[in-house]
Amino acid sequence: MKAIRIHEFGPPEVMKLEEVPTPGPGAGQVRVKVHAVSVNVSLDVQMRAGDYDRTITLPYTPGVDPTGVIDAVGEGVTGFSVGDRVSAPQIPRNGGGYAEYVLASMERLTRIPEGVDFPSATVTLRHFPTAMGQCRIADVQPGEWVLVMGAAGALASCALQVLTQQGARVIAGAGADARVQAAMTLGAAAGINYRTHDLRSEVMRLTENKGVAVVLENVGDTALFPQAMTCLAMNGRLVTVGSHGGATVPLDVRLLYQRRAKILSGLGGDRKGDAEEALRLVAEGRYKVLVDRVLPLSQAVEAHRLVEANAVLGKVVLDPTLG
Repeated sequence: MKAIRIHEFGPPEVMKLEEVPTPGPGAGQVRVKVHAVSVNVSLDVQMRAGDYDRTITLPYTPGVDPTGVIDAVGEGVTGFSVGDRVSAPQIPRNGGGYAEYVLASMERLTRIPEGVDFPSATVTLRHFPTAMGQCRIADVQPGEWVLVMGAAGALASCALQVLTQQGARVIAGAGADARVQAAMTLGAAAGINYRTHDLRSEVMRLTENKGVAVVLENVGDTALFPQAMTCLAMNGRLVTVGSHGGATVPLDVRLLYQRRAKILSGLGGDRKGDAEEALRLVAEGRYKVLVDRVLPLSQAVEAHRLVEANAVLGKVVLDPTLG
């Protein structure tokens, strides 16, 4: 089979499309013919560059969220059969999804309902469970104002929809007019281009100088993070999952005690249950995912270049079945 292999950390060009042995499923495993796997900033691009986790053993095949069709089952597998459409998540440190076939234990599989295509399923399962957990931790109440930063991003666009379904009034913050508009189509009540407008002034105008109850900040930009903090109302919560802009940000600690604010990690929750619920809502058309383009596995280098340059609106997905 063909798979992307990385023999050294570095730029996108270190990824090579190689011929490797096709794996056979062991006891309790299935083999999945991959139809979609997404390109993620942290778990693919930064890992490939060696900036995320240097404990990876080389050579290495990226890809943590493949979806596809079961084409072989191992001894003892129950509940799944050849031909089933499933998600076959991979452990981030091991990867393996940038390939024509992957193995997965039956306990990790999630069945994909009819009516959800593989790129949409991959993006749904990558981000909606995290978004649902983040919104649960934020404890947003109906009618509360929430500022979502990087609102057209893969995770933030999912969280925006979860919040809207829960009755929150969402302000979509994004760095380009097209990204603001994309977020508005997903249900945001208002939008702000924080590259061309003053974020705090606009938030205060929209909230009648009260500020927002919650900020979802999944960017980690050194300039934007402190601006987002100033948008919080009294007893506000900033919930974060992500550091694409960097590992450290400035923080005016006076805001924490003067406004009785909280900074919370957004990780946690029932990923299995949330995944199944998210897929159901996507199948019903109540949730949507932003997919910028689908490329063949042979164009993995170009896919990484696009994501690294932030030159896409939505997710880039690789499909190993494409020629």
